[in-house]
Amino acid sequence: MPASETPVFTGFPVAALDFYDDLEVDNTKSFWEKHKTVYAEAVKAPMTALCAALEPEFGAAKIFRPYRDVRFAKDKTPYKTHQGAFVRVGEATGWYVEISPRGLRTGAGFYEASGPRLAAFRAAVAHDRFGPELQKILQALEKRGFEIGGDRLKTTPRGYDADHPRIELLRHKSLVAGHMLGFEPVIHTPEVLDLVRADWQALRPLVEWIAGHCAT
Repeated sequence: MPASETPVFTGFPVAALDFYDDLEVDNTKSFWEKHKTVYAEAVKAPMTALCAALEPEFGAAKIFRPYRDVRFAKDKTPYKTHQGAFVRVGEATGWYVEISPRGLRTGAGFYEASGPRLAAFRAAVAHDRFGPELQKILQALEKRGFEIGGDRLKTTPRGYDADHPRIELLRHKSLVAGHMLGFEPVIHTPEVLDLVRADWQALRPLVEWIAGHCAT
């Protein structure tokens, strides 16, 4: 895209939150068809502009399609009630940003791992140097207001002792850190770009740790 055509991010309009509030109540094709212009202008366009502004520092983002895959789902509602974008730096690993009725959320980490990648993650967590490095990264993120999450085993992973000092980390099958910016007025302004950028910068050590230790 030529520089003259690069969209300028001005914030997410109130209409974006209203759109998803209404979509949660009326998740139907008829509603979508009547309001798809609102989605295009109030949701997709600002998300595209936000990702374009972040791309020079973090890389190109994939802006997810708004349609749900309902082939094997019990919930057959056709549309996602949020808009997410993801910058991939490794398999299922990278930065994330999302707008929904609850406002704006940032995050990073890995959302799933194959057998070899999960084994590599656990080996790094168990390592005397790499494991404590990850603990320090996560502790620093928690102090900044990030919430640490991810799917976890309820039992002890095979090959590790239940009394391992990092057993809670070893139970993770995915590991993400998220920060809810919510629907503070700032999200409707250009200044929210700086907040997302600051969150992603804070998350860089986590992304780089995962990318460095979980590649197979």
